[in-house]
Amino acid sequence: MATFSGTLDGKNAAIKKKILGLCMSDDRSIAELSRALNSSIPTITKLVGELIEERFLQDKGKQGTSGGRRPSIFGLNGGAGYLAGVDVGRKTISVAITDFRGTLVHFAEDIPFVLENSQSSFSNLCDIVRKQLGQAGVSISQVITCGFNLSGRVNSETGYSFTYLLGEYHPLTDILSELLGVHVTIENDSRAMTYAEYLTGCTDEKNVVFVNVSWGLGMGLIVDGKLYFGKSGYSGEIGHVPMLNNDVICQCGKVGCLETGASASAVHRIILERLAEGRSSVLTKKYAKGQEITLYNIVDAALEEDVLTIEVIEEIGNCLGRAIAGIINIFNPDLVVIGGRLAATKDYLMLPIKSSINKHSLNIVSQDTSVRLSKLGNKAGALGACLLSRSKLLGII
Repeated sequence: MATFSGTLDGKNAAIKKKILGLCMSDDRSIAELSRALNSSIPTITKLVGELIEERFLQDKGKQGTSGGRRPSIFGLNGGAGYLAGVDVGRKTISVAITDFRGTLVHFAEDIPFVLENSQSSFSNLCDIVRKQLGQAGVSISQVITCGFNLSGRVNSETGYSFTYLLGEYHPLTDILSELLGVHVTIENDSRAMTYAEYLTGCTDEKNVVFVNVSWGLGMGLIVDGKLYFGKSGYSGEIGHVPMLNNDVICQCGKVGCLETGASASAVHRIILERLAEGRSSVLTKKYAKGQEITLYNIVDAALEEDVLTIEVIEEIGNCLGRAIAGIINIFNPDLVVIGGRLAATKDYLMLPIKSSINKHSLNIVSQDTSVRLSKLGNKAGALGACLLSRSKLLGII
């Protein structure tokens, strides 16, 4: 495999980055790139040739047309190397490996692992990544970049996670890069999921809200076709909007956060409370034996049509839908995507969300906004880590 530089330098670097950005969503002809960038065909031809020499792009051959000469089209060079993505959950991680084009070549989910704030824990995390690379037949030398998703406040630009601070407060990206031996980026999990969903399934929509309903509650935003980070990189903290009057202490330490009434952790808490009250459920036996009731158990119970579980998910969906109605009223997006672990309950979550949106949003604002489930499901986080790490490495986001 030829050397891949991973950098774009020189006076034409800005145009090259735009070319790569356009080719991420679809293969393009010289004429299409010329029109999109308002640049001459000779200039684009020259720059595309350079990008091919640098192994960023690949000539994909002639494109079929209804008549006339068939133009050559160009796309990202999948053979340039591999991207790795790691989505760190509460008690498990998922790992995705793609080629440079973003095509998934390996995916492993729900690998048991609890990340702790220690050097040894991060070292163990990198060992798991190496093992997954080995299972995919990919050597570490073939990996161009690796992205890690973390929950909470993550400043991807500086490389700091304010949940995990190690040693003398070195950037976490530097620590992970040294442990793994490749270029590393970190990102908030909800934002990475948003980016994957946008690149793979939202070709016509330019303003997208992604709501991550997992143990916590997060959100990502695509504004005018670009991932929105906010001033300090902490946008999307919808879970900590103080809109509830329930006196439940959130994991952030405050009271009344939306997350305490509209997340998988809220479902878990309420179900345990009702089991303690003697409510009947397929989960009753596990509860009576003192066994742990996991989020997976809850999702399975809902899919088995357990009345108690469906009832609680409906309550959470109504609460979340009210909040999303407010977001629609503010942003007027093209699309709202519901993802995360609890989205696996499908219509049991989606129907109350949509009903609540219809009830609480302004019709004139929401009538053109679509609401749907994530197309990527549990792959969204790890795949997003791959794709976002690639874009950051190339400097096109």
